Amino acid sequence: MAVALAELLKTEEEYLAMERATDERHEFIDGYIFEMAGESWAHGEIIANLGGILVPQLRGTPCRGRSGNSKIRTGPRPQFARSPKGMFSYPDFFVICGDVKFHDEYQDVITNPSVIFEVLSPSTETYDRGEKFFRYQNWSPTLKDYILISQTSPTVEHFSRQRDESWTYRVHQGLETSVTLKSIKCTLKLADIYDRVQFVTEKPEKKRSTKKAAKKKSTATVKEKRKR
Repeated sequence: MAVALAELLKTEEEYLAMERATDERHEFIDGYIFEMAGESWAHGEIIANLGGILVPQLRGTPCRGRSGNSKIRTGPRPQFARSPKGMFSYPDFFVICGDVKFHDEYQDVITNPSVIFEVLSPSTETYDRGEKFFRYQNWSPTLKDYILISQTSPTVEHFSRQRDESWTYRVHQGLETSVTLKSIKCTLKLADIYDRVQFVTEKPEKKRSTKKAAKKKSTATVKEKRKR
């Protein structure tokens, strides 16, 4: 998620009109519009793998998967026609179960996600864990599971809604582990989620050679003597 395109508040109608007139993607939060950032190679690999894992398991069931080009609306219905309150977002991948419910007659905004997947990145992690999840919990009653996937290590975090509306949390680490989503009767092996993903590790700092270090120390000593 990037910086807001404009400081002027927009209504939902203004945002949707703009979004439908461009090929670029933007998210909307309480009147502010944010341009969607491009994805990394690892991010794209993980999303492609998710589709390959889930679509066969969902075939023949009441559920279906959607990629990050589909947006959902989250938030209370506005009391006034030109209210800026609400959130329109593009989850990296999500699942809908039962009849699809749309925001309006254009049928390009979905309001009843069952499972949402987000692949974490440095620019979006705080948002995905914080404001976005807060709104999903409070204003997406159909949401049963929220999944956060790391790009830098084989780590998947699973938030699951319980019958009493509380949420449980479980973290899965290591390519030998798997995540089971009871709400859609699917299992995801981390080895499959991260297939062909190369984890990038930080490069260690280059050590200065002994000769250069000794020379620098010797020069510093001479200068110190001169000062004295």
